[in-house]
Amino acid sequence: MKTFNGHRSWNAWNVSLWINNDENTYKFCQEVIDGKGFDAGVIYLAEALSGQKTPDGAIYNKTSIREALK
Repeated sequence: MKTFNGHRSWNAWNVSLWINNDENTYKFCQEVIDGKGFDAGVIYLAEALSGQKTPDGAIYNKTSIREALK
């Protein structure tokens, strides 16, 4: 399987960059994970961010969110 900077795809890499480097997004994700647990938190975040993209155009989806937060 081809990877992108250690991630499964450009989309997963870009979502990880934004989740882990944008303070507000990081804090939001951490609060959700702390409150709901990892698996339920990822599902909640995927639904909450459904249809949204990073400023670079990467789509927030369950797989990329899970990878960014693991």
